[in-house]
Amino acid sequence: MAVHDHSHRHVGFRLPARRRSGTASAAAGAEVTTATSAYALAGLRLLTGFVFLWAFLDKTFGLGYATRSGNGWTDGGSPTEGFLGGVAVGPMESTFHDWAGAAWADWLFMLGLLGIGLALTAGIALRLAAVAGTVMMALMWIAEWPPAKHLSDGSPSMSTNPFADYHLVYAVVLIALAAAGAGAVWGLGRAWARLPIVSRNRWLL
Repeated sequence: MAVHDHSHRHVGFRLPARRRSGTASAAAGAEVTTATSAYALAGLRLLTGFVFLWAFLDKTFGLGYATRSGNGWTDGGSPTEGFLGGVAVGPMESTFHDWAGAAWADWLFMLGLLGIGLALTAGIALRLAAVAGTVMMALMWIAEWPPAKHLSDGSPSMSTNPFADYHLVYAVVLIALAAAGAGAVWGLGRAWARLPIVSRNRWLL
């Protein structure tokens, strides 16, 4: 009887210990996964921010990459004229031609690149950056019109996919970063969220 009772007491003490150990291990694993995900999202945020900031700098100063030296915005060039003027396919082809080189289009495009790039780099206002960036990427997707196999003149469009292209990927990345609140790691997201105006207007996060 004594041995039987002792056996039950022994098993009774060991099982909770196993449960606690298993729970602790699972919690520790979840914390590591969460931390790793946060750093991965922070890295993705910074890289994406650099894409937008570099595009702004190259188009502003003509750094010799996408924009030739001497053709920068500060040199009198237009950031939109070449791209929008060269649209040769899609339902908004003539509209984009009308917009090409317009001062308001240049300013909106460049302010968008700068604002989105700074927001992503700093880790603030990611929701606004996601909205602005998604609109910009959607317009650029329409300008390139991946569904078309041929341009307006009948030549091959060289489209590699009828739907998914890098513009859509960037849009999804921006939305994911905003949804995940990816500005806290390697960014000013926490300090930004504590500002009174941001606390009262959560859409500014």
